[in-house]
Amino acid sequence: MMQSSGAGGGKDGNTVLDREFGAADLSALRAAVLECACAAGLVNDRAIDVMLAMHELAANVVRHGAGRGRLLVEVFPGALRCRVSDAGSDNHATALVEAATSSLRGEVQAADISPAASWPVQHGHGLWLVRHTADQVQVTTGPAGSVVYAIFTLPQPPLPVRLARDPVPGVTARYG
Repeated sequence: MMQSSGAGGGKDGNTVLDREFGAADLSALRAAVLECACAAGLVNDRAIDVMLAMHELAANVVRHGAGRGRLLVEVFPGALRCRVSDAGSDNHATALVEAATSSLRGEVQAADISPAASWPVQHGHGLWLVRHTADQVQVTTGPAGSVVYAIFTLPQPPLPVRLARDPVPGVTARYG
């Protein structure tokens, strides 16, 4: 297990979390993701969206993939980029592509989810959640495994506020 303190990262990115995980690590992974999302500047509800999306992807790796995976979280100017990967298998890659495709086509129909019914057990809800919470999602699968990128837009820092009594460059003010 590796958790970066912020060193490294891709071009202009800062790695804030780099962790391998398995089934026993999902709870700690949720807490670490939530902490990273809040530290990156996301408000609580949006940070929870990130945490839930990453949990769903990690749980998919554990349940349908190799059972172990890796989560990489990087902060870029204006974006939080999360990458979940696994060693996978051909069956996992096929299931992931089918789930992603049905999610895109909207095959989980409103008729499948009635208020009185319990949550329907269908493949693709995890990816559906990720696609509806992240601002961008990319899914890549193959014999070597699967990689899912989820990008969440970070809020822009507030502009500095100039008070009326603050000096304006080049202007002489007189207070009387």
